[in-house]
Amino acid sequence: MDIAPSPSAPASDLAPDLPERVSRTVARLLGVSAHHDGRTALQDVDVDVLGGRLTALVGPNGSGKSTLLGVLAGTHRDVEGQVALPASGTTAFVVQRSAVTDRLPITVRETVAMGRWGSLGAWRPLGRRDRAVVDDCLEALDVADLARRPLAALSGGQRQRVLVAQGLARQADLLLLDEPTAGVDAAATTLIRAAISAELARGATVVEATHDHALRGPGIDVVHLVDGRRVA
Repeated sequence: MDIAPSPSAPASDLAPDLPERVSRTVARLLGVSAHHDGRTALQDVDVDVLGGRLTALVGPNGSGKSTLLGVLAGTHRDVEGQVALPASGTTAFVVQRSAVTDRLPITVRETVAMGRWGSLGAWRPLGRRDRAVVDDCLEALDVADLARRPLAALSGGQRQRVLVAQGLARQADLLLLDEPTAGVDAAATTLIRAAISAELARGATVVEATHDHALRGPGIDVVHLVDGRRVA
């Protein structure tokens, strides 16, 4: 669902460099605390995610970045506070490659094709347009030549590109990325950054967890987390 910005912060003030259609607030957390395995992973966090922009969640390991993404994805349920999210089915969540088991007997192409399930349903055959989307995403992340290979046979960097391609295939309104460039080489980083830029160009909203404090600039909102608290 769309959420109007708070009365004290009109859309034109929140993002003066963006047209009104993409400067709305698409997700909002107010006073949110989240718990994981008996510990507090987020404490009293406020975040507005503005449409058509990149929100960078910056902080060290253990700062709460992944938990915050889980709250935005609706997959982390042990939460207190006010959470307003987009409509179900309009969000794609790209996890870290370490979160994906090596035991899945699926190919690279099948993995990316799973990104279309949001509109088709699980295991339903892809139509012509769906296959074209999958092809485009494989090409965008330079993994088309790996399409027939088992996902488990890939290197870590290759697998990360495949997971990003899967997220792109969803063509979601809100794309959540958990450290998509962590542990990948410069060439892969360039491909992933270009893919994120293309998503923003088509009007999607992106939230990315990262260690990169240099990820700043026009169209980028930075949320700095330390020990589960927002400090900037």
